Amino acid sequence: MREVAELLAALPTELWIGGEQTPALTGSTFPVHNPATGEVLIEVADAAAADGARALDAAAAAQSGWAATPSRLRAEILRRVWELVIARRDDFAMLMTLEMGKPLAESHGEVDYGAEFLRWFAEEAVRVHGRYTHSPSGNGRILVTKQPVGPTLAITPWNFPLAMGTRKIAPALAAGCTMVVKPAAETPLTMLLLGQVFADAGLPPGVLSILPTADAAPLTDPLFADDRLRKVTFTGSTGVGKILLAQSATRVLRASMELGGNAPFVVFADADIDAAVDGAMAAKMRNTGEACTAANRFHIDNAVRAEFTAKLTDRMRALKVGPGHLDGVQVGPLISEKQCGTVTELVRDATEKGALVATGGARIAGEGYFFEPTVLTEVPAEARILREEVFGPVAAITGFDGEAEGIIAADNTEFGLAAYIYTTDLNRALRVAEALEAGMVGVNRGVISDVAAPFGGVKESGLGREAGTEGIEEYLETKYIALP
Repeated sequence: MREVAELLAALPTELWIGGEQTPALTGSTFPVHNPATGEVLIEVADAAAADGARALDAAAAAQSGWAATPSRLRAEILRRVWELVIARRDDFAMLMTLEMGKPLAESHGEVDYGAEFLRWFAEEAVRVHGRYTHSPSGNGRILVTKQPVGPTLAITPWNFPLAMGTRKIAPALAAGCTMVVKPAAETPLTMLLLGQVFADAGLPPGVLSILPTADAAPLTDPLFADDRLRKVTFTGSTGVGKILLAQSATRVLRASMELGGNAPFVVFADADIDAAVDGAMAAKMRNTGEACTAANRFHIDNAVRAEFTAKLTDRMRALKVGPGHLDGVQVGPLISEKQCGTVTELVRDATEKGALVATGGARIAGEGYFFEPTVLTEVPAEARILREEVFGPVAAITGFDGEAEGIIAADNTEFGLAAYIYTTDLNRALRVAEALEAGMVGVNRGVISDVAAPFGGVKESGLGREAGTEGIEEYLETKYIALP
């Protein structure tokens, strides 16, 4: 692995448009910060409306040619990108740790996970199927084909800088769509390096553009209004998602939205408590708790609540917090000063309303945006932390009595992305998993994301699915051709 200074010096910092690096037309740049120190890592080009127009021009010009490219050739390009990302695994991992803060071991894990979408959809590119059948009335034949939706805008979040990009880019390109990507302002570096890898792999000019910006609306608003854009895909907060859905409605754009979560972690009285605590640590502390699938509300049967709480508290208290590049660090900084403030306020609100702090509970003094791994007990129903996504290393524990009460508590949210249950009763596992209002349910598992499984939520957690065999369908239109 190269030294950090050398890595940053070689990093692309301009926009990717037409397969090439290009400065923003205004010449503007914006800083990217290291959340472990608050210091500026590097400046990158700041795209504006005119740059968005250039990128959409390129995408529209390339669309017909890319759609007509044999699926096998599209697949081979994605496969080459997968190989190049894996070859630069250390560089990608270090960049993510620098700009997002996660421990280096987790960054390496994200490279493996994020790259796998490239390989998976390289394989799915050649498996897009239609159908041919006779009309039941006998007066004709039915031919159903799949065609690419067309130029797509992808807006990606900061918490998984590589994987949230590849989970959108790979199926879009596999389906034959061109794409413009607007990465999060906090973490554009990983996506800019990915743009270099796509160029090195021989992706035709215009098929993929990458436009970092510090101010999204002036860049994206004109794109929503342009009739050449056919789809938007977004991962982020429900509040922003609703704004983008309203914008999409004006032109009836295809939209897929992976939005906020408020995942319940339900432990029944018959659960293996040690296994449940292991799962809780994975579900809560992956990515320092900054994940939409992170367990947010811990609903524990009162018969085992004391045991679970004591064991989880011991595990949380033992975690090593620090800059992600240091050996042995398990919990990195939060992404920003603002996020530290949000977590602090949610903990304060809970304790003022009667919650008890079993461990942690405060921001760590010094440089960077670090917060103590925290366990709150006796959290009252009116506490905001049970209704709002905390996006930090805080576990809020409440009790329940009996299966029916546990299900009601788990479903008591407008969100429905992920849920986790622990039980040794197979019938209960299936019964509860079917009853929970969530797009994904982990049964005796604390990590559920899988490239081969559909990812997405219900209620206010989004529309559509990513990954799995379902992921490519989001970028395909269904056409019916009536034959005599």
